[in-house]
Amino acid sequence: MTTARTQGLTRTGTRTRRNAGVVRSTVHRHDRLVVVVGDAGASDRSSQSDRSSQSGWILQAGVGPVFGAYLPATPQTVSWGWVRAGGAIPALSVDPGTIVTVDTISHEGILGDQGRDPVRYFAGYGVAQDAVLGDAIALAGSPVAHDQARDGPHVISGPIQVRGALPGDVVTVEILDLFLRAPYGIVSNRHGRGALPGELPTRDEQGSVPTVVSRFATVSTSEGPPVAWLHGPDVSLPLPLRPFLGLVAVAPEGPDAHSVPPGPHGGNLDVRLLGVGSRLHLPVQVPGALVQVGDPHFAQGDGEVAGTALEAPLRAVIRIDLLSGAAPASGLPYGETADAWVVLGLHEDLDEAVKIATRCALDVVERVTGADRATAFAWLSAVGDVGVSQVVDGTKGAHLTIPKDWLARAARSGPLPAGGLVRPGSRP
Repeated sequence: MTTARTQGLTRTGTRTRRNAGVVRSTVHRHDRLVVVVGDAGASDRSSQSDRSSQSGWILQAGVGPVFGAYLPATPQTVSWGWVRAGGAIPALSVDPGTIVTVDTISHEGILGDQGRDPVRYFAGYGVAQDAVLGDAIALAGSPVAHDQARDGPHVISGPIQVRGALPGDVVTVEILDLFLRAPYGIVSNRHGRGALPGELPTRDEQGSVPTVVSRFATVSTSEGPPVAWLHGPDVSLPLPLRPFLGLVAVAPEGPDAHSVPPGPHGGNLDVRLLGVGSRLHLPVQVPGALVQVGDPHFAQGDGEVAGTALEAPLRAVIRIDLLSGAAPASGLPYGETADAWVVLGLHEDLDEAVKIATRCALDVVERVTGADRATAFAWLSAVGDVGVSQVVDGTKGAHLTIPKDWLARAARSGPLPAGGLVRPGSRP
């Protein structure tokens, strides 16, 4: 594999030398994915023993690009397994429009079924101790309690209080940039999880079903745009890098919410369309909103069939905005990319999730175009695309994308307002 033997990232287009003995590095951007490349190592299809000598680059807390306010991931500024509700002490307070750089930690490598010791765990894949994130080591070694049978797996950064946010408003989280914090990640399949529980993981030679089966992946920049290589016992398979945050939330109304099932507060939505340049609009549930982010992914397919994505740490640069009195009638979050509105449906039954997304999209088309429901249904059938976000989080997710340009052409009153798909009205 080709790795970079640098210890941090720099702002795009710059060169730096952090300290003596560190290889001079250059940040390259491919499709808005930022990685650091340095001197070449072994080939992408190298053996486990070949990979064991490589430490790779690493983006430690406080090193490299930071824009706006900065929120590191420490035992004091993260929640492990739960989306905090109203009353939680904010890790940071910001005004609407603020840019925040947030460090996130992946749960893979620190969970109890992996030993809660990331240094030892990743050493099994040939990762040197200095190539393991210090904040992951600190959290795993801290007294923060985590019961894998009770708590969700996700490490969630925040909460971030948004001054002036009230129920009835919408908080918008825009993903301005994502930086890979390590050149490796993990895809895991756990017993009873994933799209094929009872089939995978398969029984071992002793007839027992493993609690967890994981595959290590490494990032390569040797052949142009960065790709990941997923390593099995006998083969390494390439896959595209498409980073995004699987979990973006506001505080739920009521008690803390388990981190696995998504809901009206957002949470573990796992919509892979919501990468760099996207916006997620979240109905505010409690005063201050309390924005929280986590579950960083280097890549995920629709469905997330094994139970996890390519789980790996990211540094996210986000902008947090506020739309007063703009809560959608559905009460659900919705997203947007440069080209499309992303309308969400959430339900334990995937068919029902698709129906919810379709009804919400129909409401949008009716309101924007003035068409009757039957005509809007026919138009949506020819223009909209239904996707499956994930089928493994208890509450399943579907999304229906509506092309912005065609919706604007169909609008009875011209282009959509800058505020987006909002319900007319004012804050109560």
